[in-house]
Amino acid sequence: MVSDAMACGDRTEVGVTKSHLKDTTPEDPEMTLPPEEPPGSPTKKAWTWQLSVVFLCFYGFMVQLKPGEPFITPNLLSTEKNFTREQVTNEINPVLSYSYMAVLVPVFLLTDFLRYKPVLILSSLSHVSIWLLLLLGSSLLEMQFMEFFYGITMAARVAYSSYIFSLVAPEMYQRVASYSRSSVLMGVFSSSVLGQLLISVGRLSFSTLSAISLGFVSFGLLLSTCLPWPKRSLFFNRAARAAQRNLLEQAAAQSERDRMKQDEGGTGDTPALAPLGSGSSWRDSVFVQMLKELRNMPRRPSLRLWSLWWVFNSTGYYLVLFYVHILWNKVYPATENKHVYNGGVEAASTLLGAITSFAAGFVKIRWNVWSELVIGVVTALQAGLLLLMGNTTNIWVCYVSYTLFKGFYQFLVPIAIFQIASSLTKELCALVFGVNTFLSTILKTIITLIISDKRGLGLDVHTQFLIYFFYFTLLTVIYLACATWVIVHHYRNQSSGEATDQATPTELCSIQTNPSETEPLSNGRNVKA
Repeated sequence: MVSDAMACGDRTEVGVTKSHLKDTTPEDPEMTLPPEEPPGSPTKKAWTWQLSVVFLCFYGFMVQLKPGEPFITPNLLSTEKNFTREQVTNEINPVLSYSYMAVLVPVFLLTDFLRYKPVLILSSLSHVSIWLLLLLGSSLLEMQFMEFFYGITMAARVAYSSYIFSLVAPEMYQRVASYSRSSVLMGVFSSSVLGQLLISVGRLSFSTLSAISLGFVSFGLLLSTCLPWPKRSLFFNRAARAAQRNLLEQAAAQSERDRMKQDEGGTGDTPALAPLGSGSSWRDSVFVQMLKELRNMPRRPSLRLWSLWWVFNSTGYYLVLFYVHILWNKVYPATENKHVYNGGVEAASTLLGAITSFAAGFVKIRWNVWSELVIGVVTALQAGLLLLMGNTTNIWVCYVSYTLFKGFYQFLVPIAIFQIASSLTKELCALVFGVNTFLSTILKTIITLIISDKRGLGLDVHTQFLIYFFYFTLLTVIYLACATWVIVHHYRNQSSGEATDQATPTELCSIQTNPSETEPLSNGRNVKA
């Protein structure tokens, strides 16, 4: 359910960067096993996983090439589709939130149970369905189905985020994470630039752009069928492998004992081995054990703070991204396609998001003292940008404000990942991020139902952005109040001579880790406006 998150464009990949994380849990022998590889020489094995990683990165780049994606909302509002702004705002867009919430948990579980590849194929099939509906559909129901399939693709992005880690040994996680992240960002950036060029320079129609996007996603579907099938996963298949290994070891030991008894003249009769899987019920699975561990998570202040940030701030962030293109159309209802600059703005915001995410890795402060203040200041800046977007009549002010809004959010994403996952195992990281994402999706769906859906208040987009401003303002007040309490408490303890164990600044760069538990599955996910 992560991803991060992953995880740019009208529906854009702004996912989650990966951090090299510290593991303070006891070493799990099962998790230190290298990925299962086909027999052969070490050189052949190395080439096998390297080629798999290269192919998966190429796949990650290609599936982001949807030049029509930043222009989906202008397409719906254009004379080609001829939907009203009220229909798009209150009847079409809300379906995405409902679809995403409905399929998020099943897709998260099926991703691990089916070992990634089938879910990636499902995602590609959904992409093809999206662009077929945009190209050929014309009714309101067809556009709502288009949003439904888009929710599936958003939920399925966890499969790509976690897939690449099943192909390599744990010590390679950090490197391959950077490869996969870079390929996705380059794909999103290239797609946005290409779409803008085709619209502004090529003067193509939206339907032609949809046909080009359909061609790219069809090629992505072909690539997904050629992906290697991983032989391991995080939760469901590991217990069976461990049970099978134990039974094989028992059988080998029993065979040795029988041979020794026969040598001594014994009968060699022994009780039969337990059937395969008898000691690995669902109650003993890694997934169920992780669920039990979640009960202790709220007791950790840092984990609690950044998880709440993930839930509440990402809710507001994605609501803004879901509806900002409608706002742009209202501020500047362009009559010609060449004057729609959604692709260029999304390309710029993607680039800025990548830069701020990278810069966050070099921030050195005492996060136990200053986390709330940093979050509060960034949230306050986002609230100011939302107020500016909702009240300006200058489309370029809207564009710049949106780009900065996304950049501020992406700055905090890798910090949140580090703070949440620095003391968790890889599996527990995946589950915590998944739970956070699910809670955020529930909250986002509730807000959408109340203020956006026609069955609720059905508010226009300017009023919605005013509500988003108040939402971020409320979060700012809460964060700053907590920051004041934490800072005052910290310096009071210092003045009273109490020892502090957090005197050394922490940073988001490589640290010594247990190589078997270095990467969480983050919530890097594409979003759409």
